[in-house]
Amino acid sequence: MTYYRPLLQQGDARPEGAVELAGGSLWFTHVEALDRRSPSRIIPAGLVPEQTLRRLSGHRPTIAGLDLGQPQLMGILNVTPDSFSDGGQYDELGAAVAAARQMISDGASLIDIGGESTRPGAAYVSEDDEISRTAPVIAALSAATGVAISIDTRKAPVAAEALSSGANLVNDVSGFTFDTALAPLVAQAGVPVCIMHAQGDPATMQDEPIYEDVLLDVYDFLAAQIDRLEAVGVLRDQIVIDPGIGFGKTLDHNLALLRGIAIFHALGCPILLGVSRKGFIGTIGKEPQATARAPGSIAVGLAALAQGVQFLRVHDVAATAQAVRLWQAAR
Repeated sequence: MTYYRPLLQQGDARPEGAVELAGGSLWFTHVEALDRRSPSRIIPAGLVPEQTLRRLSGHRPTIAGLDLGQPQLMGILNVTPDSFSDGGQYDELGAAVAAARQMISDGASLIDIGGESTRPGAAYVSEDDEISRTAPVIAALSAATGVAISIDTRKAPVAAEALSSGANLVNDVSGFTFDTALAPLVAQAGVPVCIMHAQGDPATMQDEPIYEDVLLDVYDFLAAQIDRLEAVGVLRDQIVIDPGIGFGKTLDHNLALLRGIAIFHALGCPILLGVSRKGFIGTIGKEPQATARAPGSIAVGLAALAQGVQFLRVHDVAATAQAVRLWQAAR
């Protein structure tokens, strides 16, 4: 199998034959063709198979009412006692809603609410505990703001309660591999989803992650899960994909995914990137304190936007929104 990574450019002046990426402002004339059995090569876009080219260039419809022609910021709201950088800050309902309101004011167009930490080494949380943490916040926030809300869960009962409470999207860090009931649930509900790649369970995923080729292995996983969700009735144009930076990956794996992230556009789905405050940013940026990693998180996020990524999942919304505005203006 051959994989195709568009070599993206930007600017109003375009050569003949340039292909728009996902109906947006970026475009490409050539792609990197990758194969597991031979060295990669650069080929003209016109040599890309028709179906792949359609998926690369096709306009991305709105997701949860959001226009994907512009970068969208997903604000992180962890209502957990043990998340790696903000655990315990939003245990109380009023504090959680106030934090979400502030993120919306700062520029978040989507709030991702999670009741189970998925940091490396995190313990399993029962469905009842997860529901009790998330559903009241979702209900209160939905009633107060009407903003798009994502439930960060891998469990069908938690997702069902969240959707009943006002959530608009289901974000599953297991890529719909943990709970077999979750895919039929979201299909029946008709809501958009995010499929993330993770190798292993949060409790053990960083023990010794191994890949044949991390970029292509993650691509194959996401392709298979998209097909699986389509088979039960989820529309491809309502699926967001996330390569799962830091979920069963070494530093080198993370960097390989970031450098090659444009390859995932060939799946025909919008891409979400979640790197905010993660350990590899602390390692490279020489910042041991997670809450002080906004500059590094923003740097990686802007590099991803230059590769056409549509969503950034972030803790530091105000700083990221400011950076994105200046990045757009400078371009």
